[in-house]
Amino acid sequence: MLKPRALRPGDRIAVIAPASPFRAEDFYAGLAELRALGFEPHYDERVFERSGFLAGTAALRAAAARDALHDPSVAAIIAVRGGYGSVEMLPLLDPREISEARKPIIGYSDVTSLLTFVTQQCGLVAFHGPSVAGRLGRGQAGYDRRSFLAALCEASPLGPLSSPCTETLRAGTAAGLLFGGTLTQLVASLGTPFAFDPPPGHVLLLDEVNERPYRLHRMLTQLRLAGILGRAAAIVFGEMPGCDEPGGRPTAREAVLDALATFEGAVLVGFSTGHTAHPALTVPLGVTTRVEATADAARVVVEEPAVDAA
Repeated sequence: MLKPRALRPGDRIAVIAPASPFRAEDFYAGLAELRALGFEPHYDERVFERSGFLAGTAALRAAAARDALHDPSVAAIIAVRGGYGSVEMLPLLDPREISEARKPIIGYSDVTSLLTFVTQQCGLVAFHGPSVAGRLGRGQAGYDRRSFLAALCEASPLGPLSSPCTETLRAGTAAGLLFGGTLTQLVASLGTPFAFDPPPGHVLLLDEVNERPYRLHRMLTQLRLAGILGRAAAIVFGEMPGCDEPGGRPTAREAVLDALATFEGAVLVGFSTGHTAHPALTVPLGVTTRVEATADAARVVVEEPAVDAA
């Protein structure tokens, strides 16, 4: 895996809208947070485009992304928000341009489509981290500042990451390259030229929100039948807010346990990244990561730097 160049204070970060529109107040609050971190957000009027439930046409959104890749003054690219639409950009992007630019690309939720493209088609480490409006706009209540800065700015391993509600669903330890994102987007990619296709021995990150237990079970079953679960050494689930049945039972965790009845690796649940009620951790995709799921520890340990100093 290629690694992006580490960010430095004063670097310009391009803000693009690859998916859905956003609220202006959330957008400007997120820009203020980027400035408070020492970066200079960069955007143009295309970010405010609207096309129904999308932030402009696919061609316009892809052009904004490619312009950010080509701009030598831009050091990284971050999404305003998810929603829907990132997948439309993929046929319009050039993997060679992305790998040669070596710029960190940051987002979560629907942006999983883009992150998977970056890691698989481009061979470049990407970042499952906060969006501008959805997380950065809430300040430190919305995202974990330490992991964001460490992942993007320090050419050293992030080390152990834990959160208050992370717990062991199935005991074990394992290490491998970390891949994944929002479950809905990963499953939707199957059967397309951009299908999620992680290597054997990977650690699988699965994030989701507001999907009822039977839907989680259905999507996990699809990953199993597609052979993806069988390639995973361990699985890390996010908090899955809003995924329990409205009446309380079955719960999301019960559905996960049933769907993973034949999975033999370690399983964690409640990891605070992506859709979370806690400050969202930034996690690099495509680097060696260890899962510790024991009686004494329930954590993720990033063992490899995500960026290069040069």
